[in-house]
Amino acid sequence: MRKRTFLLLAAIAMSACNSSEKKADNSKDSINASEIKPGEWIALLNGKSLDAWHAYGKGAVGKSWKMEDGVLHLDASKKADWQSADGGDIVTNDEYENFDLKVEWKISRAGNSGIMFYVHEDTTNYKYPWQTGPETQVADNKENEDGKLIRHRAGDLYDLISISKEVVKPAGEWNKTEVIANNGKLDILVNDEKVLSTTLWDDNWKKLVAGSKFKEWPGFGTYKKGHIALQDHGADVWFRNVEIKKL
Repeated sequence: MRKRTFLLLAAIAMSACNSSEKKADNSKDSINASEIKPGEWIALLNGKSLDAWHAYGKGAVGKSWKMEDGVLHLDASKKADWQSADGGDIVTNDEYENFDLKVEWKISRAGNSGIMFYVHEDTTNYKYPWQTGPETQVADNKENEDGKLIRHRAGDLYDLISISKEVVKPAGEWNKTEVIANNGKLDILVNDEKVLSTTLWDDNWKKLVAGSKFKEWPGFGTYKKGHIALQDHGADVWFRNVEIKKL
């Protein structure tokens, strides 16, 4: 009887220990991509800090990016040219190769922003993340000027490919974008519907880039590993539940 009781108590203690360890792993403020196991979802926004991010080509994230009740809000009330004062584009500290990325976002009226991937951080040659990293658009299609342009609407692979159907909710409502990039195959889902599929880096991809505004930057869309970026386009935008899984 004593032996059974001892084994039961030991099992309970081990379970509690494992649970505690799991909770500690999920509550880390900083993320090291090399520590992420394939198939394991990792929160890039933990709702408390921006330790997993930095301003593109700089250090700490600007003060216009604010964490409010677990939601990241870009306060664009003060402008600096076409971006926000003390804002700017932000990128993950780590780089990702094959991944599944999920982002929930909400844009302000007439607003514009974007989610970029495979960003190569080289400010000597590239002033902004969008000069190397493809972007899936975030915008108010109704009132933003880009909403009137083909391949510039919310969900589109900006200036390259339009989404196959309209599934984007209007300004002020939450949308979900999912980017799945795996060995050159790219799929984009908006609000859980697949709306775009293409292949990166092949001849057709090179033709798409050559026919776009990005032809000015020879490195655009060529990198097979890079940072995730959230864009400051001078409009209030909110992000939450940003998570990534290595494939």
